[in-house]
Amino acid sequence: MSSAGFFLFGTTHQRAPLAVREKLALDEAGAAALQNELAGVAGLRELAVLSTCNRIEFYGVADSPETIARVEAAFCARQKFAVEEFATFRLSLAGRAAVQHLFEVAAGIDSQMLGENEIFGQVKGAYAAAQERKATGPVLNRVFQKTFQAAKHVRTHTAIASGQVSVANVAVELALNIFGDLADTRILLLGAGDIGGKTAKAFQSRGAVTLTVSSRRFHRAMELATQFGASALPFEQREGRLAEFDIVVGSTAAPETVISATAVAAAIRKRPARPLFFIDLALPRDIEASVAEIQNVFLYNLDDLAKIADENRAAREAEVVRARALLTEKAGALWCQVLSSTGHASGLPLSTSAVRSRG
Repeated sequence: MSSAGFFLFGTTHQRAPLAVREKLALDEAGAAALQNELAGVAGLRELAVLSTCNRIEFYGVADSPETIARVEAAFCARQKFAVEEFATFRLSLAGRAAVQHLFEVAAGIDSQMLGENEIFGQVKGAYAAAQERKATGPVLNRVFQKTFQAAKHVRTHTAIASGQVSVANVAVELALNIFGDLADTRILLLGAGDIGGKTAKAFQSRGAVTLTVSSRRFHRAMELATQFGASALPFEQREGRLAEFDIVVGSTAAPETVISATAVAAAIRKRPARPLFFIDLALPRDIEASVAEIQNVFLYNLDDLAKIADENRAAREAEVVRARALLTEKAGALWCQVLSSTGHASGLPLSTSAVRSRG
């Protein structure tokens, strides 16, 4: 790429396993701190950061490939991740190809859960955060606004969002398949955020009665518990009372695991005839991976749920083709507008080439 312009780099679930994604994930505070740090990078004109369970992506406008490399190096330094190792997982696109990718992300085509609704709000949130920091300009403003229009059009005119397309629904369907009937199961939800709320709703819609909510902020646990007629558990009691539950769902934003293998082993000794079922929806993960090695304990994480959701994706492959064709047409039209009204007018070369790197 001889000149930069509108660029995208990052990594997604398609390139990086869960263990890598959790090392690269930026929480809201981390993303804000990084963007403040990058504000001083010479040649970086615009920037928005999208960080979710399935991806970390940087969208921006830069004067040169060297500027983009400095952004990448700053990100890797913050995450204590070698630039050379990051290159083995990296997705790098420019111009129209980057626009097309963003369209597909917002529409849910590039998601682990095909057609999921959450990603649309996450893209909007990333753009809003960049706007608040005055990090957007004519290119990102136009690209993101057109992204939202394109994603809504595809969701309206195709069946891409039909079926169980949220991580909460897939998780609860998995529990239902294993237990058969959820009416007598005791469920502990760790985390009272958006995913925790959606998971509680999904469990109740499938017959679950006994729900308990635990959050690092007890008032949040109380609020969610009240909403669903559930109980609230002080967070510091979560490990000591594991034996009381059949299903434990992790969806906190904690920087480290909140359920240890030691605590799970102690819990299963108190209930040797009854298995413990863990669903980890968090990134970074809430539950130590070694929990899966304990007898009569079953652990599923985000990548495991994605494999289950692939069956749903296969049934809707024709809708993916239709949706991608619609987005390709819209991406091409938008890029022609950007070139004519922004790139040439500012004297900024906006490359239409694409570079996909795996190191």
